[in-house]
Amino acid sequence: MARVKTGFTRRKRHKKILKMTKGQFGTRSKLYKRANEAMLKSLWYSYRDRRTRKRDLRGLWITRINAAARMHGMSYSRLMSAFKKADIGLNRKMLADIAVRDPQTFKTLVEQTKAA
Repeated sequence: MARVKTGFTRRKRHKKILKMTKGQFGTRSKLYKRANEAMLKSLWYSYRDRRTRKRDLRGLWITRINAAARMHGMSYSRLMSAFKKADIGLNRKMLADIAVRDPQTFKTLVEQTKAA
């Protein structure tokens, strides 16, 4: 059986990694070994931070709802409790969006919860 050299395959693999690390600082985008380490780390960070982003956004929504609720004389926890009792099924993302973009509608929602 003939001997197979990895010239074409290796070059193709290396080029793929170097292309992925384009824009990294220094040898992290120039040398294959450093680029491969950087690429593995960056893929791990992106995987982890996709989950962290969800956590951060939920905190942001809660902060926005709390600020808007306090403008109408309620705390966040009392408002959310009132929403459940009034059977208003809006999630935090939608509530935060309404609070920021349409304060008049948010005020109407708060009035409905106070009535209930």
